[in-house]
Amino acid sequence: MAQMTYRQALNQAMREEMQRDPDVYLIGEDVGEYEGAYKVSEGLLQEFGPKRVIDTPISEEAIAGAGIGSAMVGLRPIVEMMTINFALLAMDQIVNHAAKLRYMSGGQLKIPLVLRAPQGAGMQLGAQHSQNLESWFLHVPGLKVVAPSTPYDAKGLLKSSIRDDNPVIFFEHELLYGVKGEVPEEDYSVPLGVAEVRRAGSDVTIVSYLRMVNIALGAAKALESQGVEAEVIDLRTLKPMDLDTLVGSLKKTHRLVVVEEDYKTCGTGSEIVASLQKEAFDYLDAPMERVATAEVPMPYAKNLERAALPSEQSVIDAVYRTLARETYQLTRV
Repeated sequence: MAQMTYRQALNQAMREEMQRDPDVYLIGEDVGEYEGAYKVSEGLLQEFGPKRVIDTPISEEAIAGAGIGSAMVGLRPIVEMMTINFALLAMDQIVNHAAKLRYMSGGQLKIPLVLRAPQGAGMQLGAQHSQNLESWFLHVPGLKVVAPSTPYDAKGLLKSSIRDDNPVIFFEHELLYGVKGEVPEEDYSVPLGVAEVRRAGSDVTIVSYLRMVNIALGAAKALESQGVEAEVIDLRTLKPMDLDTLVGSLKKTHRLVVVEEDYKTCGTGSEIVASLQKEAFDYLDAPMERVATAEVPMPYAKNLERAALPSEQSVIDAVYRTLARETYQLTRV
């Protein structure tokens, strides 16, 4: 398999789907001439032209509305928000129209729209540009929510999202764009709603998504040296969520730690814990633990930003709490 970055995998997914289906097009701010704020749409304007790679004015509500309207008449738009923070300006279109029109039309209208949006902290972009808003969209019936952590999944899940007849909110973490991984050269897709076990273990289950999967894997590696075998599950799709895989893991480990970059209050972890309290209560040997971002507007200062975000050490501490053992301090050479 070829090695490519998360950014290149997304680009390849859009290119292949636009070649396969003439109804697929890309619309957003600076997606054409500038090739995207994070260069995800590099080369697409040159290949497909301005009718299928459309630069827009700075109006998120208009961008989302144009995508929804075109989806209603049979096109398959990929709507790029420069950042999920700007999608707040398009919430009426996303929540009141994209999410509801198929239901309100009795299934006569399909809304095959993908809204791609980078999000997350760690780049010193300040409080207004460092948010994680996935739980906002999880709350809305009619939307699917996808959050890949690897280049392989970024490509495969984006292709599945583009082919889906329902609106999909597709989250991309800004710090993952340069991450490399193996991606098959042949055509493939990754189904929505299926989690992936990234690391097998028997002592505790760690559940995460997006960039926090890498934090969880780093913590699991450190825990191994202390005799703790952690199973790490990458959700990949937040809605629909693959609870069967989580329950299956808890039948084996009997302990759970959820790691998210969102806030704890009404976050994705809240839904995971509430669901597993019902579906897997009999398998639990200890209270479920949650690791999340500190509930403050994200600081700009690098040291404060780092302190606010989940770390490998905070995951390790949570694992040791659920194991009822004393923790140890992670050290780096």
